Amino acid sequence: MYKTELHSHTSETSNCGKTKAKDLVSVYVKAGYKTVVITDHLSTHTYFRYNYVKMSWDEKIDVFVRGYNTALEAAKGRINILFGMELRFDEELPEHDLNDYLVFGITEDFLRNNGNLINMNIKSFSDLAHKNGLLIYQAHPFRDDMTRVDPALLDGAEIYNGNRRHDSRNDKAEKWARENGLKGTSGSDFHKLEDVAHGGILTDTEIKTNDDLIKILKSANYGIIRN
Repeated sequence: MYKTELHSHTSETSNCGKTKAKDLVSVYVKAGYKTVVITDHLSTHTYFRYNYVKMSWDEKIDVFVRGYNTALEAAKGRINILFGMELRFDEELPEHDLNDYLVFGITEDFLRNNGNLINMNIKSFSDLAHKNGLLIYQAHPFRDDMTRVDPALLDGAEIYNGNRRHDSRNDKAEKWARENGLKGTSGSDFHKLEDVAHGGILTDTEIKTNDDLIKILKSANYGIIRN
């Protein structure tokens, strides 16, 4: 069986990330994972170190891709590194303004060519994402300050979040996903070295590309890692 991490952050991009991408790669290789999806945060929080207002969208994406590109370079064929994101909208409806969404299948071209995604909302982004073959999963939907969105806008939900510093109420997330016909995923929500290998999915084929990942997630032919 092949292990794939679906929720990870690097210090090169995410302000909350405490581990450099090269060290993330090393610990996941050691933990026996074959694939890691880098899902750095794309939100205004990502740019607290910068002058967000004066930055162009391309400059913001230059920052966003640093973690992924550094991890890809560090992998050197030892592990598959895929490009994803954890998106939070800046102008979401009040009841959803702290929600996070894991998005799979993205490319740098998609990010650069579709305007400021942070200024969208889940409805407008869902339309755009699905026209481009992307998948959207609400991250840790039962964590404090999160609210569940219309399941019709999603492809699934993170039913197991392995981060020990938050109560993600995974049992409730799994029940909600099941009741609403949503596919479930698992991720470590890696920020620090101590977070390694606390989640992910198990497959009987190796996930080498985003196309592989989309196919597997759509099929739901995988096991959930709950560590």
